[in-house]
Amino acid sequence: MIAAEVTVKCQFYDLDPMGIVWHGNYPRFFELARCALLDKLDYNYQQMSDSGYAWPIVDMRIKYIRSIRFAEEVRVRAILAEYENRLKINYEINHRDTGEKITRGYTIQVAVDQRTEEMLFQSPPVLYDKVGSLL
Repeated sequence: MIAAEVTVKCQFYDLDPMGIVWHGNYPRFFELARCALLDKLDYNYQQMSDSGYAWPIVDMRIKYIRSIRFAEEVRVRAILAEYENRLKINYEINHRDTGEKITRGYTIQVAVDQRTEEMLFQSPPVLYDKVGSLL
């Protein structure tokens, strides 16, 4: 299993009027962990573009289990779930100190050839190479 984790301390600007982290900030937290995972693969967005592919998110799911409050520190973990035909990354957000599960979700990205703008139904060899180097 290839995974990466970041710690996030929730700031005042993350909150909604009810004093909890606004639901729209969770994708941003996922993005932080996803970039850490892609860095681990040595295939982050710049490397993706340099290899001739864009990887748009085509599906996202978020399951909110409990709210995050101001100044709470959480661990956001990104786990590579699939890479053969698409890039599926699972996420877990847990309280940093207690380990309590707060949120889980996933994103799905597909490769798009930047030259032809066609979506690929199989991941390009460059992704196989990057994943293979860590397995």
